[in-house]
Amino acid sequence: MPRFLFTDFPLGNPIGVPFDVEMQKTITRMALDLAANAQFSRTTVQTPFEWHDNDWRKNFMYVGDENRKLLERAGRMRKLQQEKNKEENV
Repeated sequence: MPRFLFTDFPLGNPIGVPFDVEMQKTITRMALDLAANAQFSRTTVQTPFEWHDNDWRKNFMYVGDENRKLLERAGRMRKLQQEKNKEENV
C-alpha cells in the first residue's frame, strides 16, 4: 500500500538534522507507524519539524558568480575521483 511521510528538509536529510538523534528517532518511528498502520493507499503524513535554517530553499542548487569557481572545482575533483574509482575497480 503506497504511503508517504514528508519531511520538508534539504535533500540528503530525510530523517532529520545530522546528529539530532531524538529528531531522527521520532521521524523513524513516525515512518514505521505509518507503514504499519496506514488505512488507505496514498496516505501522506507531514512531520512536525522544521529545518533549522529555512534559507536552504533559496540556496539549494544556486549557482552565481560568487560560487561558480568553487562549484567548477568541485565538479572537476568529483570527475577525477570517479575516473580513479573506475581504474581501481577494473
